[in-house]
Amino acid sequence: MERKIALIAFGGNAILPKDQRGLQSEQMKNAQKAAHLMIHVVKKGYDLIIVHGNGPQVGNLLLQMEESINKIPPFSLEVCDAMTEGSMGFMLEKAIINELRKNSLDKEVATLITQVVVDREDPAFENPSKPVGPFYSKYRAQMLIRQKKWTMIEDAGRGYRKVVPSPKPIDIVPKRVIRDLVHSGKIVIVAGGGGIPVIINARGLFQGVEAVIDKDYAASLIAREVKANLFIILTNVNRVYLNYGTPDETPITTMTVEEAQEYLSQGQFPAGSMGPKIKAAIEYIQSNGKEVLITSASHLKASLINRSGTKIRSSY
Repeated sequence: MERKIALIAFGGNAILPKDQRGLQSEQMKNAQKAAHLMIHVVKKGYDLIIVHGNGPQVGNLLLQMEESINKIPPFSLEVCDAMTEGSMGFMLEKAIINELRKNSLDKEVATLITQVVVDREDPAFENPSKPVGPFYSKYRAQMLIRQKKWTMIEDAGRGYRKVVPSPKPIDIVPKRVIRDLVHSGKIVIVAGGGGIPVIINARGLFQGVEAVIDKDYAASLIAREVKANLFIILTNVNRVYLNYGTPDETPITTMTVEEAQEYLSQGQFPAGSMGPKIKAAIEYIQSNGKEVLITSASHLKASLINRSGTKIRSSY
């Protein structure tokens, strides 16, 4: 029997919400809640790949490094990505194993530290736009600009922040290992935070770069590489809406790629919110993907039985 593969992508806020302090115990409990959701997908007969965000976690790590900079040399952003891939992978992996044991499901779970290749000529490198890390005073910001050649912006009177590029992912390392693991029935946690950004330098070697890769684009690329049957994007709304946040907002239960493209061209899905998710969905479907489901964590179970969520397909 042919295996069915689902890839599920969710943000780092699922493990570290804004209203929490970020305690280890809090994040462990949140990982357990996330794992409980994942089991619903496994029970529907899917082998599973998980891609998670890491924005809050990397932000906290960069803040810790700034506070201890006179005692411990700081790491670069891509190494911080790797550190949070490992720590968050451990929390999720342990939680999922426990949920599998509770449900008498005999499956193994693996976390892979994942490098994601980006084009060194990507225009994003000419226009860094993603704020990362702590806020700095004007004096400290000017010093970092001189010493480290960082790009800094003033942020609404709260201080100065470093901004980095957000290039599009073009390849996944190690994609064959990911494919082999999931096709052998393993649950695989990969590309945390969108993965660790690397370029191929002039010598043909991998080189880490300070950048942020959108996790939904990375998830879409992995879904295409493994030929996933279902691509699930978890967000903070139960469905995609037209005219969102207005008196005329209308939920969408199903739409085709053509309709999604038309709504994008109308400005229905802004770049800072639903836009990247819709674009990631379109890229997946256009590469012979079967179905995308966009919903919230709390509505995932209902969405898997067609009672919530928005589905995107090539046609009706």
